[in-house]
Parts: sequence; C-alpha cells; structure tokens
Amino acid sequence: MGNSSAAEDSGLLAGRGPESLGAGAGLGGAGAAALVGGVLLIGLVLAGNSLVCVSVASERTLQTPTNYFIVSLAAADLLLAVLVLPLFVYSEVQGGVWLLSPRLCDTLMAMDVMLCTASIFNLCAISVDRFVAVTVPLRYNQQGQCQLMLIAATWLLSAAVAAPVVCGLNDVPGRDPAVCCLENRDYVVYSSVCSFFLPCPLMLLLYWATFRGLRRWEAARHTKLHSRAPRRPSGPGPPVSDPTQGPFFPDCPPPLPSLRTSPSDSSRPESDLSQRPCSPGCLLADAALPQPPAPSSRRRGAKITGRERKAMRVLPVVVGAFLVCWTPFFVVHITRALCPACFVSPRLVSAVTWLGYVNSALNPIIYTVFNAEFRSVFRKTLRLRC
Repeated sequence: MGNSSAAEDSGLLAGRGPESLGAGAGLGGAGAAALVGGVLLIGLVLAGNSLVCVSVASERTLQTPTNYFIVSLAAADLLLAVLVLPLFVYSEVQGGVWLLSPRLCDTLMAMDVMLCTASIFNLCAISVDRFVAVTVPLRYNQQGQCQLMLIAATWLLSAAVAAPVVCGLNDVPGRDPAVCCLENRDYVVYSSVCSFFLPCPLMLLLYWATFRGLRRWEAARHTKLHSRAPRRPSGPGPPVSDPTQGPFFPDCPPPLPSLRTSPSDSSRPESDLSQRPCSPGCLLADAALPQPPAPSSRRRGAKITGRERKAMRVLPVVVGAFLVCWTPFFVVHITRALCPACFVSPRLVSAVTWLGYVNSALNPIIYTVFNAEFRSVFRKTLRLRC
C-alpha cells in the first residue's frame, strides 16, 4: 500500500485513495458504472423528494403536523442530493483520488455528516410523533408547535454533530491532499454513536411501543363492540322491547299512539309520557335509559385511530429499510475506527456508502406511496405537470 495514513483507516470516505486506483479508474469500467449509478440515484432523490415537498405545499389536506416531519426529511435528502452526492460521485469516478482543494473536502465531509445525521434524526422524530399520536391521541391535535420545535431540534443537533469538522478537525499534520476523508479516528466513533447507535435503538423502542399501543386499542375495540351487540332470545321468555315503542315492563301498558298536530286540527296536542297510566317504577325505568354518546367525540376518536392503524402497516417497511441501508455503513466504519489493524476491502467501504445514500431515494416511497392521500395527490400533481 502506498501513502498509508491514519486517515485511510478512519475516514467515512476512506478506502478509495490512490492505492485503490487501477484499470477501473476514470470513465473505464467501474468509473462509468459509478457515473451512471450516481446520476440515476441523484435523479431519483431529487424527483421523489421534490414531489413530496410540492404535494404538501400545494394540497391543504396534507398540511398536517405529522407531514411537517416528512417535508423536513425530504429537505435533508434534497440537500444531500445537491451538495454531497455530486462530489461523492465525482470521487468515485476518479477512483478515489481527490483533485480539488482540501477546504472543499472539509466542507463536503461536514455536509455529509450533518445531512446524513439530519435524515436519521428526522426518521427518529417521526417515530416520536407517531408514538405520541397513539398513546395520547386527544392531546396530539394540540401539539402543532411541538412538531416544529422537534424539527428545529433535529437540525440543531445534526449541525452540532458535524461542527467539529468545520472547526478544523481535519487540519492535521501530514494530511494527504489526494484523499478526502475524516482524519480523526475518535471523531468517527463519536459521529457514528450520535448519528446511528443512539437514535436507532430509541426508534426501535418507540415503534415497539407504538405497535403495542395499537394492538391494545384493537383488543379493547373488539371487546367493546362485542359487548354492545344486541342479543335476541332463542327460546321462550319475556317479551322483547320495541325500540319504536320504548321498553316493555309488566306493570306498564304500551304507550299511546302519537297524536301529532295537523293543519286541520291544531287543538290536539302530541301525547307525552305523562298521559301514560304508568306506575312510578316505569317512570324510573324510562329515566334510567342509557343515552348514546355524543357523535362528535366518536368521530374524533375514529379519526385518530384510523390514521394510526394505517401507519401501523407502514412501520415494518420503514424500520426494515432503515436498518438494511444504514447498519452496514456504520458497522463497517466504526469497525475500521476501533480496529485499525483489521483489513476491510475498499470495495466493501464503497458499497456500504452507496447503500446508505440509497435510503434517501427510498424515503419518499416508504412514507408516501403507502399513504392513500399522498398517492392521490401525486397523481394529480403529475397530471398537472405533464
């Protein structure tokens, strides 16, 4: 290996230095494949996330507190496609040789760390939002400002994780200008823990609690519906009350027919319960009849639970895609930082980096295609644009 340094063992973009150049450098072989794959990936990320932002901005029904997180996630992925992916693809096409200034490399590293962290933090914030919507649905509608504060916190924390790179962390003696990477091995561990190994278990725990709350609600709803179902007697027994006549009691005669007023005879008022020859026990029974609940409260509860039941079908896809895309990336890079003597193939490092960036193209599919409201708005938006 030529030009071996600590940077080659610890960088997020390490393993693609001059020693990895070969017959595939430039536009031959692997370079051409990197260029085609990079252009396709950037196009998918830009198209999908732009469609999300345009749909939410143009459709009033989609402008909900929960969709604020979707827009924030789309914005992080858009910035990643504009500021990071072009330079990353350029580095891949050149076989890992960095031909631009070291200061631009530091800016690339800082934006890479911040935007990837912001994307992961937004996914975690969505899990927090859905957990709150399931556990305290009646208070959820009153928390519009809380969502905005949580989004601002995700971006501030992401900037804090990436700040050391901007503050001169990469300015180390003996730095190889042909390699663009993070030079500090300890910072790789710090950023990996803050960006993945802490928020990922939190997200899994919140999704587990969300599933548990939804299943409890389903069980309670099933029991409640069965307890309210009317039961008809199959054999001889006391007469069943007629809902149009009121409840039947042995000591009470049926109510008199209703005498409604008509234009021809306005002097005949409607009869009421006071005209029924009934004992005091019958009047008490009439007063004790259960009253139906207010329809407004029923509608509000059904609206909340209906939305979260739809979200429950999406959560396994969200968690699965997130883990598949990001776990190999962070495991490989924290292993290289903690074990400098361990050999990791440069191609493996490049592959897991590509896989992590692919998640930015999957996010619009996961969070919108599985949502009927987004699907209809997408179709309408695409018809208007075409």
